[in-house]
Amino acid sequence: MNIIACIKQVPASDAAIKIAADEKTIDLSEMEKQSPEFLIVNPYDEFAVEEAVRTKEKFGGEVTVITMGSDKAVKALRTCLAMGADKAVLLKDPAFEGADSYTTALVLSEAIKKLQYDVIFFGKQAIDDDLAAVGIYVAEFLGLPHVGLITKLEIDAANKKAVCQRPIEGGFEKIETTLPSVFTCQKGLNEPRYASLPGIMKAKSKPMQEMNLAALGLKSADVGAKVRVERFTFPPKRSSGKKIEGEPAQAVKELVRLLKEEAKVL
Repeated sequence: MNIIACIKQVPASDAAIKIAADEKTIDLSEMEKQSPEFLIVNPYDEFAVEEAVRTKEKFGGEVTVITMGSDKAVKALRTCLAMGADKAVLLKDPAFEGADSYTTALVLSEAIKKLQYDVIFFGKQAIDDDLAAVGIYVAEFLGLPHVGLITKLEIDAANKKAVCQRPIEGGFEKIETTLPSVFTCQKGLNEPRYASLPGIMKAKSKPMQEMNLAALGLKSADVGAKVRVERFTFPPKRSSGKKIEGEPAQAVKELVRLLKEEAKVL
């Protein structure tokens, strides 16, 4: 089987976020000064890569991992290669900077059209923007069925079908689809493996292709963002809490007074 896993490189959830002076972007250079290792593979995408590798191990074939980004994203691709992917594609061009979900999906779909594929995996969302849109957009661009938020997947390669499961309120939903299809993956689907030392060494020699705007057959006018960030701001700082001392009965009275007069919630 030909399997594709699309990933994104994101700041780690514990990274100290720095907003750029123009308040429209995140200052990655300042963040890198604090910790050179602050950029990671999006955690939900790790489930996608793991499922791609498991599918290859079960049915044979090849796993291609794809991302759109700068030269820094090479590290994320190498991590996925070390996990068991066979080759990588980096989509890099100055025209891609500032891309929104629509543009990212368009670029990814044009790259995927140049490859053979039976299954395409995404993480359910990226932890930086939390939009959960790119995988679904790619499915629409490619004219493929898609199932989101899966926690179980059974593939019938011979009949080109798949049955998957995803949680819904109060239970689970079971869905059957034809292949090729797009699946977005979440926690519960699998347990992503750690890259072994042999895997890390092998990843250094696995093929990595770079594609720009021209190689994808796109023009600058095609990749303009539909959504633009007006401003990034941090949430307002929360004031410190109050500790009420004294006997329980007196403390309760004081608490009720504070809730009425200061918090104004009673």
